[in-house]
Amino acid sequence: MRVDVTAPGGRSLQARLLITVLGLLGGVWLAVLASTWYGTRHELNELLDAHLSQAAALLVTQQLADLEREDFPAPPALHKYQARVAIQVWHEGQLVVRSTNAPTQPLADLGVMGLSGHRVAGDAWRVFSAPGYEPDVVVQVGELESARRHILLASLTSTAWPMLLALPLLALGVWWAVRGAVRPLRELGQAVAQRNPQALDPLPLSTVAPEVAPLVRALNGLFERMSALLESERRFTADAAHELRTPIAAIRMQAQVAQGARTDDERAQALSATLQGCDRATRLVGQLLELARLEGEALRADGGDTAAPLNGTDLSATARQLLADLAPRAQERQQVLQLDTPGPVLVPMPAALVQVLLRNLIDNALRYSPAAASVHVTVRGASAEAAAQVVVEDSGPGLPPEAQARLGERFYRVLGSGQTGSGLGWSIVRRVARLYGIGITLQASPALGGLQVSLYWPNQSGEP
Repeated sequence: MRVDVTAPGGRSLQARLLITVLGLLGGVWLAVLASTWYGTRHELNELLDAHLSQAAALLVTQQLADLEREDFPAPPALHKYQARVAIQVWHEGQLVVRSTNAPTQPLADLGVMGLSGHRVAGDAWRVFSAPGYEPDVVVQVGELESARRHILLASLTSTAWPMLLALPLLALGVWWAVRGAVRPLRELGQAVAQRNPQALDPLPLSTVAPEVAPLVRALNGLFERMSALLESERRFTADAAHELRTPIAAIRMQAQVAQGARTDDERAQALSATLQGCDRATRLVGQLLELARLEGEALRADGGDTAAPLNGTDLSATARQLLADLAPRAQERQQVLQLDTPGPVLVPMPAALVQVLLRNLIDNALRYSPAAASVHVTVRGASAEAAAQVVVEDSGPGLPPEAQARLGERFYRVLGSGQTGSGLGWSIVRRVARLYGIGITLQASPALGGLQVSLYWPNQSGEP
């Protein structure tokens, strides 16, 4: 199977690299060609201007009478460019001597000495004018600009052709180098494409290039999170099936009892037990779903996807609302709920999770404390030890150290408590605390004698 490394724009990474490198190479080649053109033209003009001045200097030293002789020999044709050089000698504004290829009009203004450029009879000339040895004599030596361009093109052609012929070889070399550079990505893509969908084991790092290693590590991290998520789902399914079997069986049994009851009292008692079983199953399902959601939150947090409200959540307001919601149930057992808070205390986490955290702790304190017991909730603000603190303590029987060590295990329940439950409340508390770095301590309550649970939100340094 062929796997293309494709860039976001739809074009492959190899094609993008080739276009970029070849574009830069072509741009540099054109820049070098332009620089060579400019430099060669400048040096060529300097050289040919020097030749014009030398030729003019030789004519200036000649006597006008010698130049005007009828038997003055014409210079032999020694070079193919010689016909493109013209000579004129002017005396008192009259043309007295000229070469056979020179026009009859002045090559340049007779009053301007030195180098200049002019157009005569449609031809552009580069002219050097100099005063003669005798008065009122002007010597002009000119060269066609076309001759200079021809020489320049000939010089550049000899340089540009090898460079032009080398471009295809350079392009082939760049293609080969780029193809080799992206080969590890192609091989990685093929390895990932050929993997079994159920295979979530990490990719080997020892055989990949250093540049590809960060991508492989990121993929391995993704595989690890996917494996944890799948394992969490499998565990949730198994836990739900295991825990729901008992209340459903009890509901079925009570329904059968109600169905076969002979008196209204028996039927009412069976239906009441059925409703209790439904309530227990509903609470269990709610806790299982809550725990599964928290595990998903933890996986997203491991991947860097954490979310917290901008203004934070008020611990005091949340605790006050929860105590108001749980007050009717506490009153049924004559339990006393008490809240001690200094005022608003904000923590950087969603209000829903703060409610989950505190509800499970307060609910456990009420559930496992006897009738007429006291449950005290204390909220504290920032201190040297923590950014915020919540203490939940009760006057119940407390827990031995070995039981405290096992709190948080799934479906672990303290035997002999006389209370129904699934053992998931503390698992939920531990999960939320781990997700937001909240410290938890358990000890005997110095004031009430039961269990005291303290939550510590970390300071800015991250230490609780």
